[in-house]
Amino acid sequence: MPTPHKGPVLGERYRLERPLGRGSMGRVWEGRDLRLGRRVAVKTVIVDPEADPDDQERFRRRFDREARAAAALDSANVATVFDAGVTDGEHWLVMQLVEGATLGEALDERGPLDVHSAAATGAQICAGLAAAHAAGLVHRDLKPENVMIRRDGVVKILDFGLVKLVADNGPTLTATGQQPGNLLYASPELLSGEPPLDGRSDLYSVGCLLHHLLAGAPPFPPGAPMAVLHRHLNQPPPALSDLGVDVPDRLQALLFSLMAKERDDRPGSAADVYTALGPWLPASSAGLSAAHRFGPEDPARPFVLPQGPYPL
Repeated sequence: MPTPHKGPVLGERYRLERPLGRGSMGRVWEGRDLRLGRRVAVKTVIVDPEADPDDQERFRRRFDREARAAAALDSANVATVFDAGVTDGEHWLVMQLVEGATLGEALDERGPLDVHSAAATGAQICAGLAAAHAAGLVHRDLKPENVMIRRDGVVKILDFGLVKLVADNGPTLTATGQQPGNLLYASPELLSGEPPLDGRSDLYSVGCLLHHLLAGAPPFPPGAPMAVLHRHLNQPPPALSDLGVDVPDRLQALLFSLMAKERDDRPGSAADVYTALGPWLPASSAGLSAAHRFGPEDPARPFVLPQGPYPL
């Protein structure tokens, strides 16, 4: 792990110490809140300085609105937004630093999940989405890299500070060159630019994620971008049984409904999907007796004891 260094300070308070990753909208850093002495995650976004001044101003207003909306979210399954600002043209968002592994890293280490583990993950994602959708927010970029699994079993959705306000009826405010959403998990309406988006676009992504969790690959594997886009728009997703994965018929039916091309054919809300996943959630009676089967770093522990104390 790279050694933290004394990097730039944003807003006279947040020091950037170590890069964590790069996304479609900017870079993510591990930082330190110099006032409170806590570690934080900081996302930085630079708007193209050559962009039209009106576009830059619209992006600034959008960034401010969405940061405020994300900061108001109160859910155990959404990474908390602490602060936001602009320094020398660089927009930054300060968030809770979530310790653990991304869903993508967990899949790389463990391979496909069993039905109970996938249901536990999907249910927690839906719990976070339900709170966000109730606040008028849609994520638009759900993918394995934007979901963290904490060591105590809590699943956290990241990047709710750069989302689209569902109730925003004004101009579409984007940074120059921005391509919202990840092609492998994006809904048909997001890819086709069909406004307005609502929470059912995120539910399509949940269906793609659940398919990936169970099959070990997204429903439409990576390929030429236009080919993947065509499949999302026109081809039905493959049945898990055709891929050699045995799941209950009702669970497969849920996945098909989540990945329906028409949003009206999908479940009505994230809360509905949470309820539908209930039959396959791990038994809650495991308790502390089951906890002693696990070491502190055992990757199976979060799915058996979601939100259990860590360490014991």
